[in-house]
Amino acid sequence: MAALAVTPVPVNGGLPDIEGAAVAAAALGDTAPCGPGRFLVVVNGDASPHTATVATPGTVSGLAIPSATLVVAAGETGLLPLAPVFRGTSGRAAITYDAVTSVTVAVLELGQ
Repeated sequence: MAALAVTPVPVNGGLPDIEGAAVAAAALGDTAPCGPGRFLVVVNGDASPHTATVATPGTVSGLAIPSATLVVAAGETGLLPLAPVFRGTSGRAAITYDAVTSVTVAVLELGQ
């Protein structure tokens, strides 16, 4: 399990270096800082679709909040907001993948 770092999105516009920031998705999952303005980026370079799941550790009135899933089609890139609701006991979001073949991930944060 890797601890993903945050890559800022420039406040003066333009695109962040996603390719430079992206790392191979870990087979046992990854963790990421979560909060307002932060997003998980999943780049699927495989010939099959892949699913990233972000665990939601909280409850509302004793009922579990469903985990968030992001299905990324073959050759596509997906984004999922890393809302504070995903913060686990470690203070980070826990992310798992159905498979990691040709899947890279990054965490982006909107500039202030």
